[in-house]
Amino acid sequence: MTLDIYLAYLAVVAIFFATPPGPSQVLMISNSLRHGWKRSTATIAGDLTANSLQMMAAGFGLAVLISNSAATMNVIKWLGVAYLVYIGIKTLRAPPPSLERDGTSRTSARRLFFQGFATSASNPKAVLFFAALFPQFIDPLLPIWPQLLILGSTYLIIDGVLLVVWGAGAERALGKLRQNARLLNRISGGMMIGAAGLLATKNMDVH
Repeated sequence: MTLDIYLAYLAVVAIFFATPPGPSQVLMISNSLRHGWKRSTATIAGDLTANSLQMMAAGFGLAVLISNSAATMNVIKWLGVAYLVYIGIKTLRAPPPSLERDGTSRTSARRLFFQGFATSASNPKAVLFFAALFPQFIDPLLPIWPQLLILGSTYLIIDGVLLVVWGAGAERALGKLRQNARLLNRISGGMMIGAAGLLATKNMDVH
């Protein structure tokens, strides 16, 4: 892979991410408001794990299978929508959380990881996205898998960094909400339901 091709790939990925936040970003903001962005890195880990599996699926040619199975795509998509609505409503109805950073949280890192994973994995068209994106920057005369590794790793790094930025930025706003913990629940729960709405309307987006 030449430097020119790699820079062109970076430019395309940068343009792709220069959009309003998608379901994964909204979920990260929501979790960071409640648990702090450092603890919510478990959400990022879940999101990136799902993206990694989607990239592998694209690499092994499963994009063709998914593209020919609209029923499978819809089931995966709507299960994810239902899950986000569920945790959003649960958050709205939860008692006001303690906003003190005492190193503890009622939500385990495992659950935060699963939220990130489920949100990202619930968009099966991400496989098609990667299957369409990567071949544009791969030299067929060179070994394929090293090139896929470079392209995939670059995407995950950029995605992870931006999720950290979204989460850290959200946590900075936390101090303004310390006097109204119930409002924090409403904002966080509403954002989760909003993420479900974004996921329900997304067509070709791995955010």
